[in-house]
Amino acid sequence: QGQLVESGGGLVQAGGSLRLSCRAPERTFRTSAMAWFRQSPGKEREFVARIRANMVYYADFVEGRFTISRDIPKNTLYLQMDNLKPEDTAVYSCAAGPQFIGSGYATTSSYYAWGQGTQVTVSS
Repeated sequence: QGQLVESGGGLVQAGGSLRLSCRAPERTFRTSAMAWFRQSPGKEREFVARIRANMVYYADFVEGRFTISRDIPKNTLYLQMDNLKPEDTAVYSCAAGPQFIGSGYATTSSYYAWGQGTQVTVSS
C-alpha cells in the first residue's frame, strides 16, 4: 500500500495547538479510509480519529479539540489539535485502512498501512 509519512509534531505548552500532516501515496490515499492513532509510553496504541469520504469519527477523549481533515489533490491527511493537554503527549501515527470497516474502525489490526509516527509533547 506504500509508505505514509507524518510530520508536524513537536513540543508545545498546555493550551497550545499543533497541526500534524500525513502524506500518502496517491492510490492508498484515494482508495482508503484514513485515521490517526497515538501511543504513550507504557500504553497501548489508541484510536484518535478517522475520516472516510465526508464522515469523521473521534475518540471520546478528543472532546471537540481535534479536527481530522484531508486535502485530496495533495494526498495529505491532517490532524489539527487545539487546547492540548499534557495527557495528549504521545507518538501520533497515521494509518490507512478499508473504507467499509464497521465497528472495527478503532482497532489497529483493521489498518493495513502505517506511518513511522511523529512525537507530540505537551508541557504543563
